[in-house]
Amino acid sequence: MAKKSKQNSSAKLGTRKSDILGRGQTPWVYSQTVRDHFFCPKNFMKLEEEKKFKSNAQGMVGSPACGDVMRFWLFIDPKTEKIKQCRWRTFGCGAAIGSTSMLSVMLTEKGGMKLEKARKIKPQDIIKRLGGLPEIKYHCSVLGDKALRSAINDYFRGTNQLNRIVPEEGRIIDPDTKTTDKDIEMAILEGADTLEKVQERTKVGVANPKIIPEVEQLIRFYKEKYSISDSEGKNG
Repeated sequence: MAKKSKQNSSAKLGTRKSDILGRGQTPWVYSQTVRDHFFCPKNFMKLEEEKKFKSNAQGMVGSPACGDVMRFWLFIDPKTEKIKQCRWRTFGCGAAIGSTSMLSVMLTEKGGMKLEKARKIKPQDIIKRLGGLPEIKYHCSVLGDKALRSAINDYFRGTNQLNRIVPEEGRIIDPDTKTTDKDIEMAILEGADTLEKVQERTKVGVANPKIIPEVEQLIRFYKEKYSISDSEGKNG
């Protein structure tokens, strides 16, 4: 019965037998902690839960075009800036799922981690809590902390704390809001398919109208790239 339950859990996350076994059917040397988090992931965002979950920060990294995407939802206490609730979603290998599950536990245990401390989490910190990962799987642990920092930036942008935003990657389009081309791309993939919606999400160009033509050009580029019409967006 226990084996069946584990198989069902991994099936729901879109994993395959090859995610747990190495080439030539040689098992990866995963710790028991990694396996526990893989078979029973903590704080995974179920599709039916997404609309009900109350978050005040969201982050997403990866390439939707190739399906390698990590999404984070956070509820942050505005008074203490502690992460009280965390949800995540990705469809990947055992190491990616296990490391992100552990990260979500680290963020919410002991009453919640403060944002400044959370922003400093490195993949090595997660790997240590997991009891190690095979070296070939180290890269699988980086998406989670990147999506976390994206969500933290989203919170600072939404609470007008623009001076606390630390751009993760990409070319800065608006120096005032520290909005990058990557931020605009993610906003469009989240359903912001017009300039007004992109500005509502990122604040880009609100205080600097001279950059609006460049923003509009980026919007057209990403909508064409992902085949998004004027009346629809991708909501993950």
